[in-house]
Parts: sequence; structure tokens; C-alpha cells
Amino acid sequence: MKIECIKDRLEEVLSKADKIAGKNITLPVLVGLYLDARQNSLSVKATNLDLGISVSLPVKVIEPGIVVIPAHVISSFVSSLSKDRNITISTKNQVLEVKTSATKTSINTLPSEDFPVIPEIDEDKAFSMPARDLIFGIRSVIYAAAVGSIKPELSSISIKHEGEFLVFAATDSFRLAEKKIRIKKAPHFKQILVPQKNATEIIKIFDRGDEEISISVEEHQMALRSQNIYLTSRIVEGSFPDYRQIIPKETTSKAVLLKQDLTNSLKTSLIFSDAFNQLTLKLSPKAKSFEIESKNSTVGENVYTVESVLEGDDITINVNHRYFTDCFQSITTDSVSLNFSGQAKPIIIQGVGDTSFLYLVMPMNQS
Repeated sequence: MKIECIKDRLEEVLSKADKIAGKNITLPVLVGLYLDARQNSLSVKATNLDLGISVSLPVKVIEPGIVVIPAHVISSFVSSLSKDRNITISTKNQVLEVKTSATKTSINTLPSEDFPVIPEIDEDKAFSMPARDLIFGIRSVIYAAAVGSIKPELSSISIKHEGEFLVFAATDSFRLAEKKIRIKKAPHFKQILVPQKNATEIIKIFDRGDEEISISVEEHQMALRSQNIYLTSRIVEGSFPDYRQIIPKETTSKAVLLKQDLTNSLKTSLIFSDAFNQLTLKLSPKAKSFEIESKNSTVGENVYTVESVLEGDDITINVNHRYFTDCFQSITTDSVSLNFSGQAKPIIIQGVGDTSFLYLVMPMNQS
């Protein structure tokens, strides 16, 4: 192999592939990037057996060829070079040589024949949508998925087709986030479950904005394609919880307030929250008072009165600070509504005037 390429473009591609490269003691080649040069294009592949990626970029191919190189070594090395330099990459025996106007470097390679094949998923039934919409949908709910759960479906992001929407949902059984994204064309799948850790990488890879992304699904696998990126992910077998059953149908108390006022009060309350991250919400519509209390036996306690519009019955309810706070990153409106259905019932949080996002959080046991 011998190629010439632009440093900045190569660095960007190596960075994306490096995120996917695996660490596997029984299969050491997974730490490598598979470089395939042909027809004035370089394809860079990486896989951890759960995710696979192929990223291509235009290069000048003097001699076609294939090589596998340790991902972190080549990625770190190229990023360390000065900008706006052309790079020449060639192979000799089992060594990769990298030359610029200022440096000449040799890097030991890995056996290319051991590199796993990245699945090729049929594109015939691909469904397309803007990458920014897919990323926005995933990002709006991913924090509510369980981490390391023994139930894989709770460690997943559900992407389901309902009418003119793709519905993204995640739950760890203590809270639930749901985001609806309007789509122009119906996908060929009804529902898929994407592992939470894979969804995190999908955000990193495709978080650029304006390009279209196509989604293809086969048994146990999905593929995402953009202009120069092909990414495969395992999808989870199993059934996502039928969470609509636990969403309260009636509201007995309600608070409407500015999101900024609420987030400011929660920052203060966090300083005084205890080891269980407990907050106490006290709504007194008759007294026109909404207070947030936090106590810590070693630090002290705080009562924060938040300006709000209240209606319904008086209620005092405990919530987990982190679970209560996480959702505000997904609310795009200036005002939020907190809807209560009773002492031991879930709280529903939404942006005022925006029904596309819903967040449900279970109360903590009253102390």
C-alpha cells in the first residue's frame, strides 16, 4: 500500500473509527483499524463486535493495499502532527511508514487476515431521516436508560414507529423519557431496541447536523449510512416495557414555572441534598406557595421558594434530585409544567405547549 492524503481529513476519519475500536484479550486485532486503499479512496474500519464502522475519504492511491494498525497509536500520532501537512502512508513488510515534511515514522502492524468482517445489511428497505433528528431523539431520552442492567431492554433505547412519528423512549423503571420526532416517510420496522452504550457512540459519530442518514434493519442488526460513514449496531432482543399503562390519566395538582427558575433552585438544592439525593417538593396552591426542601445532616438544609402558577390540591412529595433534574436538557420551551396525580403516583414533566416530550419520574418513599 502507498497513499497520499490530507492530514486534517485523515485525522477526522481516524478519530471516528478510534471510538469504535475494541479491547479484547482473546482477539487482539480488535484494537486495530483496518485500512483498505483502492480506487482513490481509503476505507477505515473498526469493530468491537457489538458496533462496526467503515469511514471513507478520498486519497491519492499510488499502490492499493490493506493493513491493520493499532487504532490509538495511529490516531494519536496523526492528531499530534502540525496542521495543513500532506501525509504519505506506505507499507513495507509488517511495518507502516508515515512521512510528512517534518517526520518519518514506522509503526508495527497487526495481521489483517484476523480482522472480523463488518456485517453488510441490505439497503433495499432503508428508511431516511435527517441525522440531527435521529440524534435529537436519542439524546432526549438516553439518560433515562438503565446502566448495566440485568434486563437488556432497560439498558436500551426504544425507537418505535407510531403514525407520523418516530417515538424514542428509555426507562430504568424509576423514570421514563419519551420523545416524538415527526417523520415524512414510514420506516420498514415497527420497533427496535438499541443498546444504550451503542446509542452513545451513535451520537458521537453522527452529531454533525445537516446530512441525511439511512437506517436499515435486519434480524439482530441495524445499519446507519451517511455520505461517507457506514455503522452497524447490534439490536436487543426482547420486549420494551408497555410504559403507557403507568402514565397517570388525571392530574390533581399542577405547577407551571420558568425552566430557568426551576433549574436555578435545583442547583442550590443539590448543595444540601443527602446521600439519597432526596428533595421534598411542597405545593400549596391555596397559599400560592411552591417550595423545594433539601436536607443534609452534615451540611445543613435549604428551603427554596420558586415563583410559579399553581392549581389543585396541596401535596408534599419526595423525589430523587438527579432523576428530577435530568430531563430539563430535553425541554426546549421556556416554561415547564409539573403534573401530580397523588402522593405515591408518578410526576409528569413537560414543556408548556410542547407535547413531543414527556418525562415521568417516580416519587421516593416518604420519610
